[in-house]
Amino acid sequence: MIKQIAVIGAGTMGHGVAHTFARHGYKVNLYDSFSASLESAPKKMKNELQFMVDEDYITCEEMERALNNIKLSGDLAESVQTADYVIEAIPERIDLKKELFASLDAYCPAHTVFASNTSSLKLGDIVADLPEERKKHCMISHWYNPAYLIPIVELSKFGNMDEDVFQDVYNLYVNSGKKPVCVCKDIPGMIANRLLHALAREAFHLVEIGAGSPEDIDNAMKFGPCFRSATTGILEVVDLGGVDIWLAGEDNILPALDNSDKACDMLRNLAKEGRMGVKNGKGFFEYPGDRAAEVQDAFFKRLVIQLKASAHY
Repeated sequence: MIKQIAVIGAGTMGHGVAHTFARHGYKVNLYDSFSASLESAPKKMKNELQFMVDEDYITCEEMERALNNIKLSGDLAESVQTADYVIEAIPERIDLKKELFASLDAYCPAHTVFASNTSSLKLGDIVADLPEERKKHCMISHWYNPAYLIPIVELSKFGNMDEDVFQDVYNLYVNSGKKPVCVCKDIPGMIANRLLHALAREAFHLVEIGAGSPEDIDNAMKFGPCFRSATTGILEVVDLGGVDIWLAGEDNILPALDNSDKACDMLRNLAKEGRMGVKNGKGFFEYPGDRAAEVQDAFFKRLVIQLKASAHY
């Protein structure tokens, strides 16, 4: 049974992963080799938990419990030596992840499960240099950002791990309020990101060919397919609409869809022009003054509403 957790990396994803586990009663060691990341993590975690309190999703007592269950450390060995489960959220570089897993192998007990939050690297490459017995305790556990608000966690189930070990991790996520998805093939992007990028490719294409403005294309998604998809999976939608109807639609529409095998020129040009989105105030849309902060705050509030609603299905 998993009781003690270590999270490696206190940055964009790691701090949210840490306080999610901690809020559900687990003891968590949060490690980062960069002192600045470690020093900023408590404020980030408290702000995110306070946001959840303000939105009536958790209580003040739950927030305090979460914060009390987290221990910060700049010592990797100390952070992981008693851990039952270690998840890394470090940069997407195979060399860094391989080096980290080798260190974990030296510091952790034999039963410790090693997990990577990667969405683009293959598990086999990350664990290639580990002993065969240790590979049986390694997996991908891919969270979505923001980690503390989006329920999905994709768990690799590639056949390298004993079923009882996998089930222990699966139960950990269920007990932490997550919706685990089992991914049975070691494929780039797992499942959720492949679906996301297939959708994004067509959205970018529609902007490029002038089929609609960015505003209208986003509204088409928000108040059409995404409105329905917030509660209903695509395969369930097919059953509800009729397999025969979807068959005819696929034959008619698929030949006209974009099938590019690389990022579109429009996206590449936006990046070259420095239009990076909310982070610098301009992307597909403009975010002058306080607009960026307002957009992000509104986004998080919508996610909390969806999180509350998702408890009913």
